[in-house]
Amino acid sequence: MTTKLGSGDYVYEELADWAKLPEGWSFREVADVVVDLQDRVYVFNRGEHPMMVFEQDGSFVAAWGEGLFTRPHGLTLGPDEILYCADDDGHCIRKCTLDGQLLMTIGTPGEPAPRQSGKPFNRPTKVAFDPKTGDLYISDGYGNAKVHKFSADGKHLFSWGDYGTDSGQFNLVHSICTDSEGRVYIADRENHRVQIFDDQGDYLDQWNNLHRPCGLHIEDDLVYIGQLPTHLAVNADYPNLGACVSIHDMTSHRLAKLGDVRLGEKPGQFTAPHGLAVDSHGDIYVGEVSWSAYGRNLEPPRTARCFRKLVKIN
Repeated sequence: MTTKLGSGDYVYEELADWAKLPEGWSFREVADVVVDLQDRVYVFNRGEHPMMVFEQDGSFVAAWGEGLFTRPHGLTLGPDEILYCADDDGHCIRKCTLDGQLLMTIGTPGEPAPRQSGKPFNRPTKVAFDPKTGDLYISDGYGNAKVHKFSADGKHLFSWGDYGTDSGQFNLVHSICTDSEGRVYIADRENHRVQIFDDQGDYLDQWNNLHRPCGLHIEDDLVYIGQLPTHLAVNADYPNLGACVSIHDMTSHRLAKLGDVRLGEKPGQFTAPHGLAVDSHGDIYVGEVSWSAYGRNLEPPRTARCFRKLVKIN
């Protein structure tokens, strides 16, 4: 039986077993995913093989990154088709070719800035690019409440942000991306909103009515947001709290919501949408941190589904 998600112009068929992994391999959990210009899919995961590469049909191509990453988090494809890999527990960003050659490291691996110091980096989460200059924006992240702007060659330019709930303040800077005009979008996860800034870090706007926005991706003037469920016991059984992927236009209007009213492992349900990518056909790839957010809390603990492809059919 085919599982369909969405409505209206945004209906998808779920392919839960799309990725054809080598025998005995697993993702463990998928932190993020990108698609290159040839529609090859790069899956940044927390298993034994941190970067796995697949063709659009799910056939396995290659793997790399063993021994390089401490805890994969955010993955971004730069305008030069170079991968920027955020290693949050490694406290650095690694710039790599598509086949895994390390070109540059921003930050010192294993040496974090003091927690809550505002200095780069303490558990950075994601990289985005200024489309006009090629400069980098780095969200930082778990141990800071900052966005750092760097030049393309890795020089720190300036930073913005602080802890709090006011406009321009953050409560876990979890993901970051830019639109075609250079506006910067921040998944301010525990403030349940996406904030928008200009290229100087000045506050512009915010999108509310989200639940723990976690994954964030912009493609062809559509904004894809992965939302996490609650992790609080007091509302753990409430429906319609995250565990979904929503699709918005550039004015924040929600065009579709993909997922069930409750979290879970059944077809059409999500546990922890964390990383999102879209290919040239409009198909969506969803990575979930389903061990950290779900599977380790089961009795007994076990690995849950953490990656799938959603094929656009309408």
